[in-house]
This record gives sequence, C-alpha cells and structure tokens, in this order.
Amino acid sequence: MVSRSITAGAVAGALLVLGACSSGSSKPAASASPSVTGTVTVFAAASLQNTFTELGKMFEADHPGSKVQFNFGGSDTLAASIVNGAPADVFAAASPATMKTVTDKGDAAGAPVTFVSNELEIAVEPGNPKHIGTLQDLANSSLKVVLCAKTVPCGAAAQTALTAGHVTLTPASYEQDVTSTLNKVELKEADAGIVYQTDVKGAGSKVDGVNFPEAASAINNYPIAPLAHGPNPAGAQAFVALVESPAGQKVLTDAGFKKPAPVSPS
Repeated sequence: MVSRSITAGAVAGALLVLGACSSGSSKPAASASPSVTGTVTVFAAASLQNTFTELGKMFEADHPGSKVQFNFGGSDTLAASIVNGAPADVFAAASPATMKTVTDKGDAAGAPVTFVSNELEIAVEPGNPKHIGTLQDLANSSLKVVLCAKTVPCGAAAQTALTAGHVTLTPASYEQDVTSTLNKVELKEADAGIVYQTDVKGAGSKVDGVNFPEAASAINNYPIAPLAHGPNPAGAQAFVALVESPAGQKVLTDAGFKKPAPVSPS
C-alpha cells in the first residue's frame, strides 16, 4: 500500500511538472513581436530619394515577405496629403516645420525623431562656365537661377541664406522640390540652382557644387515618424528603426548627410 501511494504521488508530481513546462513554453510564443510583412508605405522628402531607395532594399532583404513603397516629393505637399487622409506608414520630412503640420493634426504615432541634417550648396553646370563663386554672384541679371518653392524646406532654407547674404534675386522659376530644381541645372535649362549638398554629391559629374558661408545659417534638420493611421504599424516601426540604426546612418552619412544640427532655444 505504501509503495502504491508513493507511485501515485510520483505520477501526479510528474504530471504537474509536465503541465508547468508546457505552460511555460507557450508564453514566449505568445509574447514574441510580430514579424514584419506586407507593404510599408513611406512618404519622404525628395532629397532622400537615393538613400531611402537603398534603405528600402536593405529593409526588404532583412524582412522577407515585405515591400517598401515610396512617395518622394516636396515635404509640404506630402504633409498636406497625410493630414488629408493619404494612406502612409512613415513620414520623413526635410524640416521640423513640415513635420509639425502632421503632428499638430495628431497624425504621428509618437514624437518624431531627428535623424540627419543637410546644408545648402549652389549647383552649377560642369566646369562652372559662368564662374559663379559666391551667393552674391547669383544676383547677376544675366544668370538664369532656379530655386525651390518657398513653401518647400529647401526653398525656405534658400530664402534664409539669401537674406543672410543680403542678396535679392528674381529666379527664372520656383520648382516644386529639390529634385526638380537640380534637374533644371542638369539639363542646362538653368545656370545655377540652390539645392542641398547631398543632391550635388548624388548627381556625380552632371553638376558641380559651389559652397557658400551663408549656408551655415540655413541648415535643415530632418525628422521622421511612424504615422498614427498607417495600415502597417509594425513595418513602420521597423523602418524607422533601420533609419536610426548604425547601418542606416552609414548609408545617409556616406551620401553627405550630417548629424542633426543643434537647435537654438526659442
């Protein structure tokens, strides 16, 4: 009788142990973060096109079954689309002001993170045939100069730099974004355009660049945020994490972007 009692107790104890192991092993599976699949839609400033396209390929390689879909353009236009209900998961803007359009409407999921900065440069034709050496040279009425629209971050920064340099000019055209501005110079439809240093670098031999000291007064910080109403929140968080990661930052700095500039207290 004693031996039977011990045997029954041992069996009961074993069953309890097995039950506990089974219960414990199921918890990690239940709490594991969901895998990233499906389409991640990223709205990003035109000046990010080359780098973000590269990051998109990295993202898809890291997350099989995912696809990154980009919409590049002027930050102001993208922000307006987002607050008007355009389905997007991530917004990367070329200035805090355009990001504020989105955050003020409650369309960002959390506080935006500033991930890089960019500085202006004058793009000129290869060889600089017009001998443009300063920002003040752009005021020469014989030159055809193009600028980004004043509502776009590169245009707002250009206006700040022109004011700092006491330069007044009438551009041949205001373009919708920095890519369009650079294209005018590449196609020899303009003698010069004020764009970002990263755009001049990305254009390779198609243009030359002229640095000017007034650009230091108009450095743009770039914020990024997942969006509150995006259809793929897990993908949005993962893409933002890639941008902030050492690998993502290397892609950006290799293209000429810099660390975020200090923000002066208001």
